Amino acid sequence: SKNSEEIALFFVYQTSHLLLSASSSRVHTAMDSLIAQLQRQFRDYTISLYHQGFLDDQFTELKKLQDECSPDFVAEVVSLFFEDCEKLISNMARALDQTVNVDYKLVGSSVHQLKGSSSSVGAKRVKGLCVTFKECCDSQNYEGCVRCLQQVDIEYKSLKAKLQDLFNLEQQIVQAGGRIPQ
Repeated sequence: SKNSEEIALFFVYQTSHLLLSASSSRVHTAMDSLIAQLQRQFRDYTISLYHQGFLDDQFTELKKLQDECSPDFVAEVVSLFFEDCEKLISNMARALDQTVNVDYKLVGSSVHQLKGSSSSVGAKRVKGLCVTFKECCDSQNYEGCVRCLQQVDIEYKSLKAKLQDLFNLEQQIVQAGGRIPQ
């Protein structure tokens, strides 16, 4: 009969609605769990970068300047820093390739510039190496300069990879609908 068909359809509708609600609730719970896990990973990874000496408090200060209006501020500043690093390292390598008549003043100037930009983004290890590098330039210690240049290159590349991982975690958190932990 028509009445029993309507009751059956109503029952099917109610059941499907309940199933969809339950399914939606499970999806929200799973997403919340994923976001919490990503945020935990982000916090732990950030802390490890400080503990391992890759970053210092200046990076924290830089992050404070980022807001909803400029969500990529830190990534953009850090990207410019890495571009600057590449140019300076390349310039210093060219100058040190001379082996004789090395322009230590030019190398020292580049080291000074690198130290300043490292300091401004909180790149603690790179900044620390620049102190030793500058001393080698001042004393015209060729072997010391070459060794420092190699170490700076290694540290800069290592920091770049680690910060890229950190920024990727940030993107995953945002894409999942979460907020970046402070």
